[in-house]
Amino acid sequence: MANHQLTALHSPERRELILRAAVRDGLLDPENAQLAGFLDLDAVAATVDSLHRAFPGSVEVLHAFAAKANSLVPVLARLRGLGMGCEVASPGEFAQALAAGFEPAQIVFDSPAKTRRELAQALELGVAVNVDSWQELARIDELLTTRPTLQARPTRSRIGVRVNPQTGAGVIGAMSTATATSKFGIAPADDGNTERLVEAFRDRPWLTWLHCHVGSQGCPLDLMAQGVAATVALARKINSELGRRQVVGLDIGGGLPVNFADDRATSGYQEYVERLRAHAPDLFSGEFQLVTEFGRSVLAKNGFTAAYVEYTKTSGGRAIAITFAGVQVATRTVFAPDSWPIRVTAHDATGAAKHGEPVEQDVAGPACFAGDLVAEARPLPMLEPGDLVALLDTGAYYTSTPFSYNSLLEPAVHGATVAADGTVRFATLRRAQTVADLLGRTGG
Repeated sequence: MANHQLTALHSPERRELILRAAVRDGLLDPENAQLAGFLDLDAVAATVDSLHRAFPGSVEVLHAFAAKANSLVPVLARLRGLGMGCEVASPGEFAQALAAGFEPAQIVFDSPAKTRRELAQALELGVAVNVDSWQELARIDELLTTRPTLQARPTRSRIGVRVNPQTGAGVIGAMSTATATSKFGIAPADDGNTERLVEAFRDRPWLTWLHCHVGSQGCPLDLMAQGVAATVALARKINSELGRRQVVGLDIGGGLPVNFADDRATSGYQEYVERLRAHAPDLFSGEFQLVTEFGRSVLAKNGFTAAYVEYTKTSGGRAIAITFAGVQVATRTVFAPDSWPIRVTAHDATGAAKHGEPVEQDVAGPACFAGDLVAEARPLPMLEPGDLVALLDTGAYYTSTPFSYNSLLEPAVHGATVAADGTVRFATLRRAQTVADLLGRTGG
C-alpha cells in the first residue's frame, strides 16, 4: 500500500469521526472515563499489508511484531490474524504471546538477561532464541546436554546469535543498539570475536541463525541497512569457512523510524527494502530465511489518546490546561520531550475539532510533579474545562504501556473499525483499571 493511502487513514477527519463516536458511546465521559486510548484497527490492517507487500515473495519472511510496542493480548491476537509472528523480550511478553494464540514457531525470544528457566521453556516449546552473549551460549550448551526433556526430544527452536555490527548511533542514543559499547549482542569486530563466532558455529550444528538490530527511532534507514549488510557478510563468511550452508536465516530486527511531525507516512517499509537492496543485496538472494521485528512502525500512527480538560489557569502569563493525560500514558514524552515530542489537537466536549486563534498553552497531566507536561507553550485553540485533547501517533508505547506514577489508574484501550457508511464500531482491547484492581495489585 502506498504511503499516501496510509496517510489517508491517519487523517484528522477520520480521527474526529472515531473520537465523536467514542463520546456518543460513553467510552469517554467527564465523570467516568476521563482518559482512553484508541487504535484504528483498519489502519493497523493496512499497515501490516504494506509490510507484507514490501518484501519480495521469493524470500521466506516471518514478520514478528515486537510485543514491547503494544503487548495487549487482543492486539497481539489481531496481529497474529494478519499473518504476523511475535518477538518477545521478557517472561510477561512470552506469556502474552502464547495467550494471543501464537504457535511457538511464530515466536522469537530476545533479551540480554534470559534465565535458565526461561531458556529451557523456549527450547522445550520450540520458540526461536537469539543468544545475546558468550555466557548465554554456554548456558544453552548446558541445557541441551543435561536437561532430560531436551535430551529425550531435541529442540525444534531456531537458535541464533545476536551480533552487534557497531555501525554507530542515531540521534537518540537510548534507542541506538549498535554503538561501540552497546549492551546488546556479541561484537564481531572486537578482538578475536569473528574467529570465535566461526568456531562456535563449527562446533554446534544447531546454531543456524544470526540476528542484528541497529536501533529504532532516530536511526536513519541507511544506518540500519549497513548493520544488516555487515551481518549478511558475517553469515557468508561463516558458511564459506565451514564449507557448508549452516547459517540459513537472518533476523534483521526492526526499528523503522516513525514520522511524529504530521500525518504523512514519510518513511515506509518499501523505502527500507530499497535501502536493504542497495546495502545488502545478498539478503534477497534466496540463500537466507528472514525474520523482522517491527513494532512502533506497525502501530504508532494508528492510534491516539484522548483526555478531558479538567481545569484551566494562567501562571506567569502562560495558559495551562490540566488534563488526565500525563506521564502515566506519555512517559517518554514527559521525561524526554526533545526526543519524543507528540502532536496534540484540541476538541470540544462532543469530540469535534476546536477552531480559533491559536494560543500558546501548556498541556499538563494529573501527576504530582511540575514536569508532567505533554506539550509546552503549544499553540492551540484556547482550551476550556470539559474540552478534550487528543495525543496523536500513540498507538505504540503510550496507553498500552502505562507508568503507575501516583497510582494513577490504567485507562481503557479501545479498537475501532469504520464501515463504508461511516459507522464506527468499538472493541475493548483493555478494560479500564478499577480502584479494586489497584488495591489487589498493591497488597490492599
